[in-house]
Amino acid sequence: MAELLLQTPLTTQQPDLESGQNTSQQHHGDGDGDGDGDLTTDAELDQCLQKLETFLCLLGFCQTSVFRIVVSWSAFAVVGVFVPIAALEVLLRSGRQQVIRFEVDILVSHACVSAVSLLCVSHNLRKYGLRRFLFVDQYHGHRDKFMKNYIEKIKGFFCLFFYWVSPCFLSKVAIEIFRVLYTWHESWWRLILVCLALVVSWSYLIMISLSASVLFNLVCNLQVIHFDDYGKLLEIDSEISEYMKEHIRLRHYLSKISHRFRIYLLLEFIFVTASQIVILLQTIGHQGIASFINGVDFVVTSIIQVGGVILCLHAAVKISHRALAIVSVASTWHASVSCNCNDASQLSVSSSMGNFEAAANAVGSLSVCNSESDLDSLDAMNIPTYARVTSYMSTFHKRQAFVMYLQSNPGGITIFGWAVNRTLIDTIFCAELSLVLFVLGKTLVFGTN
Repeated sequence: MAELLLQTPLTTQQPDLESGQNTSQQHHGDGDGDGDGDLTTDAELDQCLQKLETFLCLLGFCQTSVFRIVVSWSAFAVVGVFVPIAALEVLLRSGRQQVIRFEVDILVSHACVSAVSLLCVSHNLRKYGLRRFLFVDQYHGHRDKFMKNYIEKIKGFFCLFFYWVSPCFLSKVAIEIFRVLYTWHESWWRLILVCLALVVSWSYLIMISLSASVLFNLVCNLQVIHFDDYGKLLEIDSEISEYMKEHIRLRHYLSKISHRFRIYLLLEFIFVTASQIVILLQTIGHQGIASFINGVDFVVTSIIQVGGVILCLHAAVKISHRALAIVSVASTWHASVSCNCNDASQLSVSSSMGNFEAAANAVGSLSVCNSESDLDSLDAMNIPTYARVTSYMSTFHKRQAFVMYLQSNPGGITIFGWAVNRTLIDTIFCAELSLVLFVLGKTLVFGTN
């Protein structure tokens, strides 16, 4: 089965409607670089993408056909659900009913979060393919310029993933060993099978849930590369229309990322919050259910789930604030150029009626696409040209209009219109803290009564 997954490629290179505008925007590429070095870097990028594709296929995210969909969800049902239930059934026969109740709650919460991750990410990969999903294919432009940065970020995906999985996996193994040594009094062969089943199923579920969070982190980090480079674009003496085109392209990509991940982010946050509250009620509100062993298991599982949410929120907030930082950079650039300008004629303003007529004609000719169901309909959008308007404006007013445009359209990751920034993080923290304090108050009252 692994050979079948490795042989079939995940992506099919199909031309994107954005190719016409994006490939022409490589206005500050590498130029006359070493040809052999470029070929080597391109091969290394393809190799990194192939490794990432293989890794996602092995976890079941590659669902490009009906057969693969059946295999992926069958493996999830068997390894992630039926195997741990069978292992817990064996433990149940040993007479530990209350402990099993607590561990079943942990299993259900973990399986729900993993199922959400598998469903949402596999849908996006099946629809767009890996390269278009990451915006690193040749149809989205800038591939040659940022190839080394892409390679570094993709390698960082594996490092971040294993940094999170390794300590949690070792903790789970230690928990199962402790459970075996101090609570088991039956045959050793059954003991080994139960421990192996619990460790394998638990590891499979955390790898699915964490890989989805780290993948979203990777998508955001790849776009951070372009936002960091956008500040350098202002150092080049170019037309304001070029700056506008580049910023509109970046905002368009962020809109597509928000559209593809909004369901995943919302469902993951809801399921993680609900599972933590339920298990907290089981831990504090009732006596005789929680023990040291499954209490530590609950802590490790909570670290995995909350850590995945933190990775997603951190990546979204990071790219949102990079988008906001562009406004500050552009304002500084505008002020610096204006203060160092000695041409007083640039401050003149034409007030002829022809200006207003040209502006009215230019604005009236724009077509706005507000598709709420699928932002990919914007792939065919044409960047509006303001030649008839800007030809009557001074250089100062061009820069001023550009800065005002950035202030009104900062961009960033959104979830159904809610911008993911520090304000939203503060709101989430206050809501979670209030919910936890409410649960603690209810359990303490029940315990006193």
